[in-house]
Amino acid sequence: MGTAQYHVRVEKDYLVFSAGHFITLAGGTCERLHGHNYRVAAEIRGPLDENHCVVDFAVLVESLRAILGELDHRMLLPTQHPRIRVTADEKEVTASFEDRRWVFPRHDCALLPVANTTAELLAGYIACRLAAALEARAGTRPTLVRIEVDECEGQVGACELSGG
Repeated sequence: MGTAQYHVRVEKDYLVFSAGHFITLAGGTCERLHGHNYRVAAEIRGPLDENHCVVDFAVLVESLRAILGELDHRMLLPTQHPRIRVTADEKEVTASFEDRRWVFPRHDCALLPVANTTAELLAGYIACRLAAALEARAGTRPTLVRIEVDECEGQVGACELSGG
């Protein structure tokens, strides 16, 4: 008999966030500002705890909703992009790319430690935050956290983050 591996998955109608963004593409192309109603699904793998669960569903959903709440109705800006410059003070955020410049109210922005605000990198950001949140609440890090970010009904970026 083989070794059993366990995982849980959540994909709920309320695991969503609406946000604006733009990404850059090869050749120096920069998209226009636009937005999505992102849908998020999470899969957690790991050993069973003393309750015979990988993770308590309530803890998983609560942790994920808190992260998504920080992104909801915000302008998502990458702080690690080599050509997008993002500066912020307590009142406003300025983002620039070549000859383009945008100014946003500070409270309307989420400054993310990513190189681009693609669905894949958003999934990676959420996966890192979720892994840390679950570890803080449960005391152990999941073996694997998989996040899927669907930006428009069937266009999904995903990230699998191994624990350890």
